Amino acid sequence: MRYKVRLQESEEGYAIWCPSLPGCWSQGETKEEAIENIKDAIKIYLETVEELNKDTESLYVEVG
Repeated sequence: MRYKVRLQESEEGYAIWCPSLPGCWSQGETKEEAIENIKDAIKIYLETVEELNKDTESLYVEVG
């Protein structure tokens, strides 16, 4: 899957976050490191959400 991420340079390096996944953020000393780190953060975020919701009913709805 593809996720849009936002990247912001700072004095410490780069901050990076995924706006569609609240609280999913990371950082890195370089842009490339930040991108690799957010990939890991997204995977862990999605695994955690799946685990927390494993005993709940899920449905799909179509919008549009």
